Amino acid sequence: MKTIKYDQLVDAKGLACPMPIVRTKKAMNDLEPGKVLEVQATDKGSTADIKAWAQSTGHQYLGTLEEDEVLKHYLRKATGEEKEEKKHPHVVNNEELQAKVARNEDILVLDVRESAEYTFNHIPGAKSIPLGELENRLNELSEDADIYVVCRTGSRSDLAAQKLTEAGFTRVMNVVPGMSEWKDETNR
Repeated sequence: MKTIKYDQLVDAKGLACPMPIVRTKKAMNDLEPGKVLEVQATDKGSTADIKAWAQSTGHQYLGTLEEDEVLKHYLRKATGEEKEEKKHPHVVNNEELQAKVARNEDILVLDVRESAEYTFNHIPGAKSIPLGELENRLNELSEDADIYVVCRTGSRSDLAAQKLTEAGFTRVMNVVPGMSEWKDETNR
């Protein structure tokens, strides 16, 4: 396996979303511009999460290597004036979405968690498109739909909502905090 030089290592092995991103953000804040960060993670969803986070913050996503079931993500800290992390401006809470689902409103609940997460627990009628597959599956969504994007904590759904907006979808809401605190009915 090729050895890649990095300036700082972040150990996020065994942690689920959003912890690999939380640790990456903290380490990136302490890193000098132009330096390279290696983030080691075992969460398969971390590849799409870290790539999208880097894009939204202006840092450079260099790539990911897998070695013995450990994903090694490489990021280069932005130089010069960093842009502030973007957040999707349209947000609803779980209760607002639960009310819409209970009233059978004509909405699309888009679950962007990994397929394994969706399989074990999801909102009835939700469509599953993991964040890492979203760009390649936009054709499965209608630009006319009211789309409510959900993940476990609101982080991946925020990134997905930004991607949808950039792709021309205009009625997109990020659901916060998402499935980690969903109190209503779920399907398996």
